[in-house]
Amino acid sequence: MKKYIDQGKNDTRSGFGAGLTELGRTNPNVVALCADLVGSLKMEKFIEENPERFFQIGIAEANMMGIAAGLTIGGKIPFTGTFANFSTGRVYDQIRQSIAYSGKNVKICASHAGVTLGEDGATHQILEDIGMMKMLPGMTVINPCDYNQTKAATIAIAEHEGPVYLRFGRPKVANFTPVDQKFEIGKALMLSEGTDVTIVATGHLVWEALIAAENLEKQGISAEVINIHTIKPFDGEAVLKSVKKTGCVVSAEEHNYMGGLGETVAGYLATTHPTPQEFVGTNDTFGESGTPEELMAKYGLDNKAIEKAVLKVLKRK
Repeated sequence: MKKYIDQGKNDTRSGFGAGLTELGRTNPNVVALCADLVGSLKMEKFIEENPERFFQIGIAEANMMGIAAGLTIGGKIPFTGTFANFSTGRVYDQIRQSIAYSGKNVKICASHAGVTLGEDGATHQILEDIGMMKMLPGMTVINPCDYNQTKAATIAIAEHEGPVYLRFGRPKVANFTPVDQKFEIGKALMLSEGTDVTIVATGHLVWEALIAAENLEKQGISAEVINIHTIKPFDGEAVLKSVKKTGCVVSAEEHNYMGGLGETVAGYLATTHPTPQEFVGTNDTFGESGTPEELMAKYGLDNKAIEKAVLKVLKRK
């Protein structure tokens, strides 16, 4: 299998900040809005260089979404920034009515997603956001895996016409994808070819899937790893091609598997090529306070959980 090197740990939210800063220098229509969390969203450099293109809305997320929708009418490309919980759950009505329904060109950028938010606990660790956003007609849903890919995705969505939900996180995780990558919305990435099992992963779980594949290789199991950075539109053809070769699949995500990537995979394969599948994700539960590492282990979201799921699905082939 192809080996990937950890280039040094970094937080994906900083990839968003770097991408937004570059957009500030290259695209005069890009504007940014924040709900009192500039530091958490790493927006400082964009604001420093483009103070007239930044709007501090304060703790008024619903207003932020409405203002962003309005800005698109004048040709602006608004990037909203707050925690994933406040970017979706708190403002679902405004997103549905003011952004999705009318196809407004708003980029909803959501940090601190999943249990890796850590010590802030269950009230902030949203695990339903991907499901909420993917059900909205016309909404593109993106969940990149590391700093480099988050930066590339941030830049790419500015060129995409229509609403986008971009999800990223707080903890420092392995940065392993190419610095100069071109991000293609809706195109899955084959990271490692294999013949025994397909592992489709998204977000922070992509690196864990690669570690699991290395460990499985030592046991004589050949795992194919695919990075599904775009949940919607879903690259079903890439998954279908893989499972026709391997005969089984494991989905891995830092999200409730009901409504997330796993459900998307299962739904697609049920109508094209029924395939044994195991799910790595949270199972109808809220999170709790703890370190990211502790919570990933407790809720079965690490490489060990992926290995266990692979061994289980192989018995069902």
